[in-house]
Amino acid sequence: MKTLTRNDHSHNITPRKGDGREIMENEQRVSRKIVIHYTAENVDQPIICQLVKIHDLVFNILKARIFPKREGIIVLELSGSPENFNNGIRYLKEQGLKVEPLSKSVNQNADKCVHCGACTAFCPTDALFFEMDTQRVLFDAEKCNGCELCVSACPVRAMEVNIF
Repeated sequence: MKTLTRNDHSHNITPRKGDGREIMENEQRVSRKIVIHYTAENVDQPIICQLVKIHDLVFNILKARIFPKREGIIVLELSGSPENFNNGIRYLKEQGLKVEPLSKSVNQNADKCVHCGACTAFCPTDALFFEMDTQRVLFDAEKCNGCELCVSACPVRAMEVNIF
C-alpha cells in the first residue's frame, strides 16, 4: 500500500477546481476538541456518521471508550464552518448526547504544581509549556488532546484528566 504525502499528484487524491473537494482559502473554519457522552440507549446508533454527512464536518477521534449496551465516551476534534459546527453540536444534543469541551475535563492543579517542567517534555501538543520569564509551567487547555501523558510524567500529580 502506498503512503500518500503532500507532494503526491495522483488524480485520485488531488482536488481539482470545481469538483467540490477544494477548501476555500478564505473560508473561516472552527476546530474544537469535544467530549461526547453516550447513553446505553444511543451508543449503538451511527450518530457520528450522520453528524459528518448532514453537517459537513471533519472529525478526528482522539480517544474512545464505547461498549455495546453501556454508556460510552468519545473525544473528538471536530472541524468545519462556524455555522455547521454549531448546527452539529445542536444535532448531537438533540440525539440525547451530552457534549462538553475537552478543556472542561483537563485541569492543572495550581496548589500542587511545583513548576518543575517535567510534564512539558511529554506533552505532544505543547499545551503545557515552560514560561522562561516567570519560571512557571503554563497550561493552554485549547491545545490539549487529553492524551494523559502529563499525568504520569508529573511527580506531584498536579495534572488531572477526568474523561472516563
